[in-house]
Amino acid sequence: MEVSAYPKPGNVHRTANFDNTRYEHFLASSIAIGSSLRNASNRGIELSSGRIRFDEVGVGLIIRDGASSMIKWQNGGNTILGSILLLVPMSVAGGYAWSQPSPSIESLRHVLSKVIRETTVQDAIQVYEAIRLSGAGGLGTVEKLDVAADTYRGEIEKAGASLSEVFRLSSGYDSIASEWANDFKITFDIGYPYFVSQLQETNDYNIATVHTFLRILSMIPDTLISRKVGDEQAKEISGSAGEVLSLGGLATDLGREKLALLDSRLRNDGHQLNPGTTADLTASSLALAILDGHLP
Repeated sequence: MEVSAYPKPGNVHRTANFDNTRYEHFLASSIAIGSSLRNASNRGIELSSGRIRFDEVGVGLIIRDGASSMIKWQNGGNTILGSILLLVPMSVAGGYAWSQPSPSIESLRHVLSKVIRETTVQDAIQVYEAIRLSGAGGLGTVEKLDVAADTYRGEIEKAGASLSEVFRLSSGYDSIASEWANDFKITFDIGYPYFVSQLQETNDYNIATVHTFLRILSMIPDTLISRKVGDEQAKEISGSAGEVLSLGGLATDLGREKLALLDSRLRNDGHQLNPGTTADLTASSLALAILDGHLP
């Protein structure tokens, strides 16, 4: 649903492709990770019945398997690794919450927090393997526990760093990591409620999705853009996204005109200004809305 929404500025969608990554690649990736998300939710069901402990879920292995399937079943490279990193723990928590008598988004978030806290060193190693396997670009370099370093496994083991601790270390410059470190604050507190309000206001799934993308981008400068071209340009793009929304977005002629201009700008310079992290956060927001019954 996220990749089908259009016209999301600077992103692949149903009427816009990149040179080497097309809409079809995203569709294939989404289908390919279905078994991994099903596995994640089944682990949540096992958790709820007491058959496994939280530290036995194996979030890292499920993420690695999802990344492997993503790469195996299409030729467009890394399409949705960020979404996998968000949706796997959410699926575990969803399996747990929806196997209870009174499931709710609130109970899902409570379980999600515990799933994250109880991740292990092995989970961290497996997520590093997933990132390397996917060939994720635009990560930058860091001094400690760098995923690009061939010594990452030994460094993680020596530091005794769980997956949640690794994400906490990188939360200052990556919004996916920040979600892990802050109980998925963007997804639950910004994206999901805004999408629901927009769906109720417009009765249009596409408009609600595009506006949610713009809302997240306007409030949270895209960290993929920041790592590629710097924080100042990322903040300026966020301001432009906010301006599009203030003019009505897809609901008005002027909003659509400003959105087209922003889209054109973000597609220049070899897609250096692609708000890819915002797309992942939109996907996780949609996942919550669908669980809550807001079906397309």
